[in-house]
Amino acid sequence: MAGSFGKCFDPDGARYGLPTYPWRLAPDGFATRRQLRARGLRPGGQQVAAQLERPRRRRDPLVAYLYRIDLAKPVRPMTAAKWAALAKANTARRICPKCRTDAGYVIPPSLGTCVTCAYPEEPPQ
Repeated sequence: MAGSFGKCFDPDGARYGLPTYPWRLAPDGFATRRQLRARGLRPGGQQVAAQLERPRRRRDPLVAYLYRIDLAKPVRPMTAAKWAALAKANTARRICPKCRTDAGYVIPPSLGTCVTCAYPEEPPQ
């Protein structure tokens, strides 16, 4: 079978060059980027330590890279300048490029303008 459980288990790294474990069966001490972020950590420049593989029937397996938790560093805190830049960017996403007003919501990229400018013939609700 092409995507069997046995092909996903390679703790020595002989097959893929990295220790490989089946999905949801990674040993303690490893975490994905998202799991590190949930703990307030980041990889901090370390190389990928292992990987998880989840076989699929007609496609290549899903792969998730794992990092060592003991080598992870704390997430850098947001500075006042970063918060200000983020607020400015979010405000710019609310301004309609056609009528130059604040739409009160983030303008959908599919329309490119506020709903009022995109559909002028329809009465407002």
